[in-house]
Amino acid sequence: MTPPAQAAAEREALAPMPLIAGHPTDAQLNTELLAPIFSPNETWKKLVGLAAMGSGMLVIGLTVTIARGIGMWGNNQPVGWAYDIINFVWWIGIGHAGTLISAILLLFQQKWRTSINRFAEAMTIFAVMQAAMFPLVHTGRPWFAIYWLFPYPNTMGIWPNFKSPLIWDVFAVSTYFTISLLFWYLGLIPDLATLRDTATKRTQRIAYGIFALGWKGSSRHWQHYRIGYLILAGISTPLVLSVHSIVSFDFAVSQLPGWHTTIFPPYFVAGAVFGGFAMVLTLIIPARKVFRFNNVITDRHLENMAKVMLVTSMIVSYGYLMENFMAWYSANPYESYLFFVTRPFGHYAAIYWIMLFCNVIVPQTFWWKKARTSVAWLWIASILVGIGMWAERFVIIVISLYRDFLPSSWGLYAPTWVDWFIFGGTISFFSLLFLLFLRFVPSVALAEVKELNHEMQHEKAHAAGGHP
Repeated sequence: MTPPAQAAAEREALAPMPLIAGHPTDAQLNTELLAPIFSPNETWKKLVGLAAMGSGMLVIGLTVTIARGIGMWGNNQPVGWAYDIINFVWWIGIGHAGTLISAILLLFQQKWRTSINRFAEAMTIFAVMQAAMFPLVHTGRPWFAIYWLFPYPNTMGIWPNFKSPLIWDVFAVSTYFTISLLFWYLGLIPDLATLRDTATKRTQRIAYGIFALGWKGSSRHWQHYRIGYLILAGISTPLVLSVHSIVSFDFAVSQLPGWHTTIFPPYFVAGAVFGGFAMVLTLIIPARKVFRFNNVITDRHLENMAKVMLVTSMIVSYGYLMENFMAWYSANPYESYLFFVTRPFGHYAAIYWIMLFCNVIVPQTFWWKKARTSVAWLWIASILVGIGMWAERFVIIVISLYRDFLPSSWGLYAPTWVDWFIFGGTISFFSLLFLLFLRFVPSVALAEVKELNHEMQHEKAHAAGGHP
């Protein structure tokens, strides 16, 4: 091989993997990315049936809870918070990756977000919907209690207690859901117009035309679209920090050992991004396989998400270390007992060690490129991280509560079948909503992928000394 050819080969080997494989045309991208909508997959139909049946567990669990009360759960004294708040915090955390991928990476002009942002945005909305159920039902007799959480026009001389973190949750979660929904829908409008113009059935053209809001793709429409998109991205960005920080205040403002700590807000935010990215990988890898999106969701996207998971795992691990250090440094006997006896050696020690294995050990494999580019290992690791983040919430809530200040008030906790039905039902309902999203709207941002494709071709032509 001649020296120039060898240098060119070395440059090609060192070049990053492409964000879009091949050189597809706009027509080819339309065909590939809209195929799940116009040609439903048989696997998709089977999964929808399973998810719908699984959602029946949620209906049964909520019906029994409302009819008989929250005494049907395993909650007791001293474990007054259990599966309901564990699952609430877990689902809220999952929803954080959507805002991070879509809004923050957009503001930083990271092009690798383009093919995965729609998945993450939809995941955010559906995860927040699951999370919102738990505080509502946890109040007990919600038809009496729920309206005390909102500052409705005051007619009874009593306002909500704005000193309560539960009120902060209501405002934070509702704001987060509203902005995320608007951000997701605004990004969909150009693709809905493409569906309107591509659909062959009259009902589809009418339906997509209504939701496309008269989009014509004119320069004026694109100008307003980009301004609105950036404004919503700017509004969404601080929500990444604020929402889970406020959720952490549910614990941090208490005096309970293991909860009363200032490290909770950043620790919760990092953990939310960590678990959220794991859920994106859990969902996107099978969808990539089933719908053959390998050309637009490349190994580079998966590797970048693995790198983010590695960074956030290190932050979470640092949070675990600082918790134990402060328990020792404070010389508080209650904190020391919790961190050095109850968690590692108590009745729920197995869950504690599962948390450490999944959240600390497993992500360390992403230091190696081979692990970051192994699709099978990425999917397994993402599932393990999801399990680990749920275990973390169990450790924080149940293990901190079941050993109170007084040994006379100690007690064990075990979930009931109603707890399991509601938890499993939310997973199934989330899956059902996500599957419907894959079927009826483009799961990859078609307009953004086309724009990125043109940019890449222009850059390649310019680098080769040609003309775009």
